[in-house]
Amino acid sequence: MTSRLHWMPLVDLHHYFVRAHDLEKSKRFYCNGLGFELMPRPPFPFPGYWLGVNGKTQVHLGLDGAPIDRARDKAGVVDHIAFEATEPDALARGLKAAGIPFETRYWAELELFQIFVSDPDGVMIELNFRGQSFEPVPPV
Repeated sequence: MTSRLHWMPLVDLHHYFVRAHDLEKSKRFYCNGLGFELMPRPPFPFPGYWLGVNGKTQVHLGLDGAPIDRARDKAGVVDHIAFEATEPDALARGLKAAGIPFETRYWAELELFQIFVSDPDGVMIELNFRGQSFEPVPPV
């Protein structure tokens, strides 16, 4: 049995880093497709963007091959990244208008509607809309 650490509580997710093969295409996906905004980014020695929602950084995009040597291409074990979201109809319409394919799932027993979309580098993004009792716009 492991004991819970009490001296360093985690309080929130700050961001996750995506190695983008095409930095501008990835920026358009997150900003135009999912509604992220550009955030101020420190002058790192490699190209990239910080993206966020409501003034909070959540995604750090960096050009694949950037001088960060911690990860290898496709070597991670992360299956997907999930976000809580609102306005599923508007988001689905925006994805359709941007030509971004997506899938939907509805869990009636949980009153949970979900949209799944892959970013340009294959990272699965799960968008959760809680308290939904209907399935909005059908997928592309």
